[in-house]
Formats: sequence, C-alpha cells, structure tokens
Amino acid sequence: MKVLVAVKRVIDYNVKIRVKADNTGVETANVKMSMNPFDEIAVEEAIRLREKGAATEVIVFSAGPAQCQETIRTALAMGADRGVLVQTDAELQPLAVAKLMKAVVDKEQPGLVIVGKQAIDDDSNQTGQMLAALLDWPQAVFASKVEIGADNATVTREIDGGLETVEVKLPAIITTDLRLNTPRYATLPNIMKAKKKPLEVVKPDALGVDVAPRVKTLKVAEPGQRKAGVMVKDVAELVDKLKNEAKVI
Repeated sequence: MKVLVAVKRVIDYNVKIRVKADNTGVETANVKMSMNPFDEIAVEEAIRLREKGAATEVIVFSAGPAQCQETIRTALAMGADRGVLVQTDAELQPLAVAKLMKAVVDKEQPGLVIVGKQAIDDDSNQTGQMLAALLDWPQAVFASKVEIGADNATVTREIDGGLETVEVKLPAIITTDLRLNTPRYATLPNIMKAKKKPLEVVKPDALGVDVAPRVKTLKVAEPGQRKAGVMVKDVAELVDKLKNEAKVI
C-alpha cells in the first residue's frame, strides 16, 4: 500500500512573525522556513507504518515555490521514499491544494493519505476535509493514534469529552494531531541519501488544476497591544471596574 503525505513550507515556529509595512501579509524575506510541525508528524506516522509492514512506499507531496524542494528533501531524509512537488508561485489556498492533491492521488493511487490537521501559518484546518470530499473518501481527523488493518484504519481522536475511536475503510484520509507521535531527527547519512532520492516537479497546468485564489485578503495587522494593569484598593473598586469599565458583569 502506498501512503501519500502532504508537507507545507512555513515560517519556522521559533520565529517572531512580522507584518509587512503595507499590511498585505507577513514578512517572509530572509526568514527561516521549515516544515509545518503537524506535517512532520504525518511524515513520521507514514514511515512508521512502512516500518511495520503496513505500507510499502511513502510519497511526499508539496505545492508552492521551488524552495519547497528543501521541505520535501527533509521528509526524504526522515525516511520517505520519493517526492512530488507541484511548483507554482501563486498564492495557494486550501481548495487549490486539495485539488492538486486529488490530481496526484488519481495518478499515484495510494491506499492512505495523511496530512497535518492544519498549518501554523494560516490555521485553516480545511485541506484534509476538502480532499476527502473531492475524492469521496472516508476521513478521520485529529488522529492521536492510528492502527491499520487489512482493509480499514482504526483512529483514536481527542474530543472535548475525552477520546473517540472511529473506523474507516481504506482508502481514506487521516489528519494528524500533536500527540500522535514524536518525529525523528534526520541523521547526516540519511540527509546525504535524500539528495539522490527521486523528486518529481510538475506544474498545476499539467495536472489540469486552476489554482487561482477564491478568497482575497484585504488586510493583515498585528494584534492590539495589551493595556497595562492597575492596582485596586479593595474588592468594591474591583467590582466597580469589572462592571463599568470591562463590562464583564
């Protein structure tokens, strides 16, 4: 069984985000980029499935500029077998990514697709669900545990009331939560080997997909500054401020 994993190139989670002066987006020039943390977990889970014998090949998918090859190479260094990059400089929104992934799924025919539940740059949490709808495949989202059977997958997911276990027939879509696993570090020998692993680069036009944005961003702004706190003399003054200034009671 092939497993297709999606990875996204995002601003590293340790970097402080800065908004552009013209408020059209966030600054990415000369900023450290890395693989989306949720996608690292997806890659790790796919590799573990292959190591257990539940999968035969792990294919890494990404979409975006040429620099996304670095992100794919990172996944290959972790242990994935080969990569596919849909190269475009256009702004890619979740629906466009889902359509590109569907085209790759139609070509590769994987038995399982694993994606991170969301990307830390836009927090959309939409691509996995949209892909499931486009493919008409069952989906199990926010997975904290995955077990693969002969023709089904059993997924444990965290919900407000505790844990929920669902079973889906394969092929299926799974999105990963933070507690699914701890991604491995790529060793130097594997980093060197990753440079020789196959990486296919295609254009959206070759897949017959229109990636034009459907949503227009009007403005990006930093969160407002928090006001300084004040000391109150007694409970009566505190209640008065909560009632008349904060309007919370």
